[in-house]
Amino acid sequence: MIKPKKSLGQNFLHDDNIARNIVQSLALQSGDHLLEIGPGKGALTKFLIRKTPDFLAVELDPRAVALLRETFGDSLELLQTDVLTVSLIDLAEQRRARFKVVGNIPYYITSEILFWLLDQHEAVLEATLMVQLEVAQRFVAKPRTKEYGILSIFSQHYTEPRLLFKVSRNSFYPVPKVDSAVVRLVFKRDLPDCDHLFFRNIVRATFGKRRKTLRNGLKFMGFTDDQLDSIGFDLTRRSEELSPQNYVELSGKLQQYKNHVTLPFS
Repeated sequence: MIKPKKSLGQNFLHDDNIARNIVQSLALQSGDHLLEIGPGKGALTKFLIRKTPDFLAVELDPRAVALLRETFGDSLELLQTDVLTVSLIDLAEQRRARFKVVGNIPYYITSEILFWLLDQHEAVLEATLMVQLEVAQRFVAKPRTKEYGILSIFSQHYTEPRLLFKVSRNSFYPVPKVDSAVVRLVFKRDLPDCDHLFFRNIVRATFGKRRKTLRNGLKFMGFTDDQLDSIGFDLTRRSEELSPQNYVELSGKLQQYKNHVTLPFS
């Protein structure tokens, strides 16, 4: 018996029906390459391993690694490491295939895992993630709603997100304080043409000043009024009013001044 560690954000899924539904939703086919993030005690793993031989699991907790190796033996390829240190690009090149990713994600590193995936988007076909319900709602939120924010912009820029189903907090041990949801992120093959780092900086800078106009957020980066006046974009709006495509357009118009400003976010 593995006692959940609060420091690792462990809430173990114990509902086999939920696990089966997640695995069924993946619609795994011959030739798919699957990576599971944080299998823990193997609630998903025991169903996944029956579906595909091309299956890699990444687990940090040595106790869970020992249990998984005891349970599945050589039938499971297992990496004991922090998933955020794994290069999906290298793995995809070795396998000459893009990954389907699945996992029950610890709440406290949801954003880090999302950006880890987005940074390696060319190596990922899709990601099916169990996350906090509130976060799943942000992934799919529309402009001008309370949930709409940075996660909405980035997830919708790089992927086509879909909230598949909600999961009761009672499906986990220990029982978390919030409900969860399973979200599917299908990664786009053809992304809008833009400088992605610059685009991200524009989004972060303006949402950092969410209650102010776009102009105020951009001036925080160092753009001058003259530069902002020259681009022909309505900067009296607020960040939550812009769609991902609007942000691509805005970053494209500002690109000419990129070398004159600070990019605070890498």
